[in-house]
Amino acid sequence: MPRRSERQDSGADAGGLGDAPAAGAHAERRLLHAVFQQAPVPLFLVDSGGTVRRANEAAGELLGSGPGYATGKLFAAFIDPPSRAAVQTLLAAAARDGAPGQLRCAVLTSEGAADRVLAVRQVTSRGEEDQLVVAAGVAEDPVRRARAVGEPAPSVVAAMTRRLDLVTAATRILLENVTYSEPVAVRQLARLLARELTAWVIVDTEHRGRLRRQVMAAPEDQPSQELARAVSAIDPPPGSAPAQVHESGSSLLLAHTEDLGLLGDGPDGVPLLMALGASSVLCVPLSDGERGYGVLTLAGRPGQGRFGMADAGLVTELGEQLALAIRADRLFRRRSEVADALQASLLPRELRQIPGTEVAAAHVAATGDQEVGGDFYDVYPAGDGWGIAIGDVCGKGEDAAAVTAAARHAIRAFAHTDPGPGAVLRRANEVMLAEEFGGRFVTAAVGQLSWRRRRLHVVLGSAGHPGPVLIGPDGRTRRLRGGGLPLGIFPEAEPAGEEFDLSPGDVLFLYTDGLTGACGPDMVFFEDRLTDELAVLAGKAPSVLVSRVQELALEFCRGELRDDMTMLAVRAGEPPVTRAGAAQAT
Repeated sequence: MPRRSERQDSGADAGGLGDAPAAGAHAERRLLHAVFQQAPVPLFLVDSGGTVRRANEAAGELLGSGPGYATGKLFAAFIDPPSRAAVQTLLAAAARDGAPGQLRCAVLTSEGAADRVLAVRQVTSRGEEDQLVVAAGVAEDPVRRARAVGEPAPSVVAAMTRRLDLVTAATRILLENVTYSEPVAVRQLARLLARELTAWVIVDTEHRGRLRRQVMAAPEDQPSQELARAVSAIDPPPGSAPAQVHESGSSLLLAHTEDLGLLGDGPDGVPLLMALGASSVLCVPLSDGERGYGVLTLAGRPGQGRFGMADAGLVTELGEQLALAIRADRLFRRRSEVADALQASLLPRELRQIPGTEVAAAHVAATGDQEVGGDFYDVYPAGDGWGIAIGDVCGKGEDAAAVTAAARHAIRAFAHTDPGPGAVLRRANEVMLAEEFGGRFVTAAVGQLSWRRRRLHVVLGSAGHPGPVLIGPDGRTRRLRGGGLPLGIFPEAEPAGEEFDLSPGDVLFLYTDGLTGACGPDMVFFEDRLTDELAVLAGKAPSVLVSRVQELALEFCRGELRDDMTMLAVRAGEPPVTRAGAAQAT
């Protein structure tokens, strides 16, 4: 693709699907921030150097200042001097080994020193360095004091830390599977929640207007796993709790329910709640705020505690993140399918062979690019001979594909009435200008091939395209000049022209600038070694030649191809034999 298009389209590409991982990372930080700020225990987020990066509202109340006061200061500065060395050692050990630790010390507040127990734990968030969460829990008679002043006991601190760990693990699962696999993300998240919350976890997703059971995860014991496999085959019935939540878009929390039919029937017609031995139910919609993708249901076992508002808030947030991951995956797959279909329509299904020659072609899409490219090539009858064409459209995506299709089919159609490459390119330029393709332009090379006195005569026209390379069977190479102005820019653009003959064994090698623009790690372009590599491949069949050049280019750029790469090679052989038994010689 012309390098000008790389600069023009870089901003547009940045707003496409490539933003999905960045959006996921932003969602992770938003979710972690919400849980952190709402925690009832004083929490400090500290970096590996011991500096406070964030403090929640409870921490601000403990210090007697706003939560922003501590930010940027050493955490040890808020500790009574006799304990500062021990606290710094605790933080350093947690940052180095990742092991949680505790220490009783005095925290300096606006009202004096407060006896506290510091609980330190390392947390990891995608896109950020590992940091430490420091919880400042009460130190003396925690149960009595928690009841007296409304502060949480250390068990609550541990629960909050565990919740942060769960959120981090869940968002990591979703980020790792974004644009990759919806079923994998759903299954892994369900298993995580089942394990960490000791509950049955059911995910139902919408397909063609109906909820379908996608996965069911069970607490980790063998009878539960067997039951989960049986229940996974049963879709939620209309009127069930998942169906109601999906229709309403609102969460449903039942700390205790006696309606055994709430989730429908399980195996053998037994109510599912009875089969699961569950009484507490939590259903949340999988919604990105605009569209519902299904329902996430948790069923709690007796003796494991009942779901509360904190559980509902956490699972609702995770449901939103799962919905975003599902949306990204479906968008990715849909755009990939469209790109594949468009690309297939732009390239010939079968490469036609010109009598008396061998023809081969190759097309490689840019690495990691899901947009349809603008390269094309073609071989077609043209007058009393044959035509070949190769081209490259500025830009990518569906708009560029429309331009590619117009250019390719215009060249083929005009070649039937006047096969001369100059005339073909001039008329194709008129079509490009008349259609007003939003400033997109096309570089193209068109050739007319015909047999004359046992040699293959080639008339070549170029509209801003890189010059082809002639390869002799003895290894000599000659790069043709190419040139001319691209199609779709100037009304009076005149293509460049050149004529020559190919003797038996000679190869005409055409390509797009994705090949010459392949860049190595030392910022050297493959263009500098193209003719040398082609000389080494002299005498090889065109299919071998294009395949080997493709391998060499990908090795050269370490598999990071920045632009689509297309090649077309024609090797002259012996003239075809006519019905009269004589070689064609026009």
